[in-house]
Amino acid sequence: MVAIPAGPVTLSDRRTERSWTVEVAPFRMSAVQVTQARYAEVTGERPSASRGELLPVEGVSWCDAIRFCNALSRREGLTPAYEVRPGDGGADWDTAADGYRLPTEAEWEHACRAGGTGPRYGPLDEIAWYRGNADDRIHPVGGKQSNAWGLYDMLGNVWDWCWDLYDPEVYGSYRVLRGGGWSDEHWSCRASVRRRSHPTFRIDDVGFRVARSVPDTPGARPA
Repeated sequence: MVAIPAGPVTLSDRRTERSWTVEVAPFRMSAVQVTQARYAEVTGERPSASRGELLPVEGVSWCDAIRFCNALSRREGLTPAYEVRPGDGGADWDTAADGYRLPTEAEWEHACRAGGTGPRYGPLDEIAWYRGNADDRIHPVGGKQSNAWGLYDMLGNVWDWCWDLYDPEVYGSYRVLRGGGWSDEHWSCRASVRRRSHPTFRIDDVGFRVARSVPDTPGARPA
């Protein structure tokens, strides 16, 4: 887990032409996306279409991701962050819990930018697997250059699920996805790009990484 410092981040949405600023508290984030080996170790399941121990797990929904976070927390003797609601597939987040969780959208973008202000933290071919260089397939985690804070594959390879609802008034329970994937064009692999999908959605270019709150500093929520 990489220590991410506190700081402000400004998010934007091209569809609504809206922007908003969030003060992100310090937190920790995994340096790479959850691998198939780690997912199988914790859950006993191998949902991915492409197989490889060091490939990021894909074919996992937002609901799968939060259940993994709870299972990993229990495995390590930590307090689970989520109480999964039966029936509607949603969950309530205990921000005081010390267990694993998904990053918020603001945390994700703040971590991706790593103090920078540009659309990417380096030349795209050096930092990301995307349509232009991925040879139409997923790749092992950590194979490209990290950002300044030591996080790998923040752009490309697989999209990351985030905690947040995308726009509940328009899209209901749809959750935020960030980062772009191996089959995406270059314009989707930017720090500011937002995607959305239903929390039960599964596809071969969507995975996740985990975060943990620093004691007494619960994760930032959108303003």
